[in-house]
Amino acid sequence: MVVFPNAKINLGLNIISKRTDGYHNISSCFYPIPLTDILEVKKSEQFEFNSTGIEIPGEGNLCIKAFEILKQKHGIGPVNIHLHKIVPIGAGLGGGSADASFTLKCLNELFNLQLTNKKLENYASQLGSDCPFFIQNNAVMASGTGTDFSDIDFDLSGRYLVLINPGIHVSTASAYNKVKPQQAEHQIENVLSLPIDEWKDKLHNDFEDSVFPQFPAIGEIKEQLLTSGAQYASMTGSGSSVYAIFDTKPELPESLVSNVVWQGQLD
Repeated sequence: MVVFPNAKINLGLNIISKRTDGYHNISSCFYPIPLTDILEVKKSEQFEFNSTGIEIPGEGNLCIKAFEILKQKHGIGPVNIHLHKIVPIGAGLGGGSADASFTLKCLNELFNLQLTNKKLENYASQLGSDCPFFIQNNAVMASGTGTDFSDIDFDLSGRYLVLINPGIHVSTASAYNKVKPQQAEHQIENVLSLPIDEWKDKLHNDFEDSVFPQFPAIGEIKEQLLTSGAQYASMTGSGSSVYAIFDTKPELPESLVSNVVWQGQLD
C-alpha cells in the first residue's frame, strides 16, 4: 500500500497560556497542503523500517512507534515500512506527524482493524500533538495542545501558495520557552472570514515574535514575499518555513526561488 502523507500550514497561531503539565494551550487553523512524503507499508515476514530522501536524524521514527502501538493493542503482524522523505524536517510543517498518522491508517486498512477515526485520533495523540490532525486531514480550528478540533468552513481553493524553507533549524522547545503566552486580540476564525488582504495585521503567528529576532533571515523572507505581492505571508508552526498566499503565480526574486519547496494553485 502506497500513500502520500502531506504537510500542513498554520493559519494564525496564538499561544494562549501555559498549562500545569508544562504544555501550552494554543489556537490555530490547521490547513493541509499538497507537499507530500511517500510512504509504502506492506505485510512482511519480519518488521523492517527504512527511509530514503531527506536524512532523518535520531532513532525511533514515529512510523515505528505507530506500528508498535497497534501491535501492542491489536496484535498485528510484521510489516515492511519504506518512507521516502520529501517534506523538510523540523520546519513547522508537521511532516513527521503526517507520516505517523498515515502509518496508523495504512495498518488499520491492511489488517482490517475497522478502527474509527476517533480511535485512530486517540492513538495518534500518543505519538505527538500534531498527529491527530492528519487522521481526517481537513481544515480545522485546533485548540488545547493542538489535539482538540472543531470544524471550520474555510477553503483556499484557487489561491496560489508559495512555501519557502531556508534550511534553518528552529528548536520547538526553545521557541516555546521564549514565547509569551497571552490572549489574542483577534479570534482566528473571525479573521479567516475576512478578505485575505485584511489578514495582515490581524492574523498572527506568536512564534514570530521570538523566532524572528533570533533568526532575522526568516523574517526577511516574509517581508520579501509581501514585497513580491503576497496577499498574506506568515511563518508556519515554530518555523522555519514561511508561506505566502497570492492570487496568481508571482515573479519571485532569485534569493527566494532557491529555497522554494512547493508552489502551486491549491485545489
